[in-house]
Amino acid sequence: MTTLLPRCRSLLFVPAHIQRFVDSAHTRGADAIILDLEDSVPPHLKASARSQLTDAVNHLDSHGLTVGVRINRDMRNAVWDLEASVVRGVQIILVPKAMSASHLQLIDELITELETERGLPGGSIHLMALIETVTGLSQVNELAKSCTRLTGIALGGEDLSADGHFEPTPEILFQPCQQVVFAARAAGIQAFGFPGSITEYGDLDEFAASVNRGRAMGFDGALCIHPSQVDILNQTFQPNKQEISHAKRVIEAYETAIAEHRGAVVLDGRMVDLPVVTRARALLSVP
Repeated sequence: MTTLLPRCRSLLFVPAHIQRFVDSAHTRGADAIILDLEDSVPPHLKASARSQLTDAVNHLDSHGLTVGVRINRDMRNAVWDLEASVVRGVQIILVPKAMSASHLQLIDELITELETERGLPGGSIHLMALIETVTGLSQVNELAKSCTRLTGIALGGEDLSADGHFEPTPEILFQPCQQVVFAARAAGIQAFGFPGSITEYGDLDEFAASVNRGRAMGFDGALCIHPSQVDILNQTFQPNKQEISHAKRVIEAYETAIAEHRGAVVLDGRMVDLPVVTRARALLSVP
């Protein structure tokens, strides 16, 4: 059975080779820091980034953060990345451009071997699959159930749009987002993303609008690339006082109706029955 990570509203990418970014990452307010070995690291600096990884992990882990690493997609770099990443303090490894269940199962197998060799608890490092290709999206249901190490799946709208030759607009990304959320729910794992561009931090109002749509669609949190995006994610993916108050009223009204042998009740002009109550209870269960 999959063991989920503690809930993360915001996961901030930090280039693993830029020391000043690593040193200040714990001050940014993100629930998780993802040390990036992939897109933000030039090819000629990847070996250097790997060599700095253990110190970076220890620094972030000492501040009580959830620490992750995004590895590279090509197998040669991926193996080197995993050799560097399977260390104490790393809680999650992000797999970019996940293509199939067998792809994740191979990575799962290598992580298991490295955990055993290094005396780490088996299964202590989780996986997150990044859905960033049309092929990966077409396999998302199988990917989501590929291995017990998998704790979540995330939509990478920029890479997906490049692979699919479309613009990463909210309208076009709506259906891929739904596919990811539905696959995650069916597999009992977490879903991360929103229908919009992760690169949008110049217009934070537009970013916030996309993130709000993402929460309404059922996402649990999202990845981000700039510290200015963190607070928006943290606020959006955390129930506010009004939502909590309304959820409590919904449950109270329903329980009163059940005690009176009724299966539904009207509250604020809307019918409240079991599905509505189920959503209210889920909202109140958010840490």
